[in-house]
Amino acid sequence: MAVLPTAADVAEAARVIAGVARRTPLVTSHELDAITGARVFLKAEPLQRTGSFKFRGAYNRLARIPEDRKAIGVVAMSSGNHAQGVATAAQLLGIRATILMPKDAPALKRERTAAAGAEVVLFDREKDDREAMARDIAAARGAVVVPPYDDFHIMAGQGTAGREMMEDLVAQGLTPDSVLVCCSGGGLLAGVALAVAEKAPGAKIYSVEPEGFEDHARSFAGGERVANTRRAGSICDGLLAAMPGELTFAVNKPLVAGGLVVTEDEVKRAVSFAFRELKLVVEPSGAVPLAALLAGRLDVKGQVVGAMVSGGNVDPALFATLVA
Repeated sequence: MAVLPTAADVAEAARVIAGVARRTPLVTSHELDAITGARVFLKAEPLQRTGSFKFRGAYNRLARIPEDRKAIGVVAMSSGNHAQGVATAAQLLGIRATILMPKDAPALKRERTAAAGAEVVLFDREKDDREAMARDIAAARGAVVVPPYDDFHIMAGQGTAGREMMEDLVAQGLTPDSVLVCCSGGGLLAGVALAVAEKAPGAKIYSVEPEGFEDHARSFAGGERVANTRRAGSICDGLLAAMPGELTFAVNKPLVAGGLVVTEDEVKRAVSFAFRELKLVVEPSGAVPLAALLAGRLDVKGQVVGAMVSGGNVDPALFATLVA
C-alpha cells in the first residue's frame, strides 16, 4: 500500500519552500460577503511564483532529487500551471526539465514554460496517452517522472497553501466552517484537506469542478473513483483530468464533505467579479470556488469560509472577452 502524506509532511514542505515560494495573502471583499452572507477569505494564488499554486508542489518535489540525478532531469505532463511550476523549479535547482503539454493549452502557458528553460513536447489531449509518453521519455533518459498530482511530495507541497490560510485565519482568531478548493486530479484538494483538518477538524471541505468534468463530485457521492466521459471542451483548461488520482482520492475520501459543480457562465461571472471587485486576474480554472460562492452552490450564511483561488495564467485575448 502506498504511503500517504500527513499534516506533518505539509509542515515539512513549508520548510522546504520557505523563502522560495511566496506567502500569498488572504483577500476579502465587502461585496462578496454581502452576496454570500458569510465572511469569505480567498487565498490569492495568482500572486504565487509562476502565477499559480503549482510552484509549491513542484519545488517541494524537485528539491528532493539527488545531485547525481539533476543532469538526467525530470519529465512532467501538464496543461500549463504544473508545467510552469516544474520548469521554474527546475531552473532554480539546476535540473533539466521536459514537459508534455496538450496542443490546446493556452499559448501563454506554453511560452512561459519554454521561457523557463524547459523542453516542451506537445500531445493531443483526446488521442494521446500522456502518462505513457512521459514514461517512455523517462525510461529512455533515466529521468524522474513528476506527476501533476498523484505524488506524495506534490500533495504535501500544495498543502502549504492551506497551511498558510489556516495560520492567517488563526492569527485573526477565526476558524473556517467551510473550505472550497478547485479540483482536477485532486492534489491541491488533498494537501489543503490535510492542513485544514489538522487545525479545524470541524470544517467541511468541498471540491469544486466545472460542469461536465465533475468526476470528484460523482466519486465522493459513490464512494469510489469514476472517470469523466469528456476529455476536453471546457473554459477551465486546468481542470480536465480524466478521473481523481489514486493517491489523492485515498487522502480526500475521508476528509472531503462532497463536491460542488459550476457552469461555464458562472465561471465567467467569477473571473469578471475577481477583476472588477478584487482587482485580481484569475484564470477560469482558478475561479471555480469563487463561482460556487457567487452562484450560491453552497449555503454559507453566517459562516467563515476559505476558498482557494488557484491561479491567474489566463490567455489575454480570452481574459478580455470575460471582463468586457
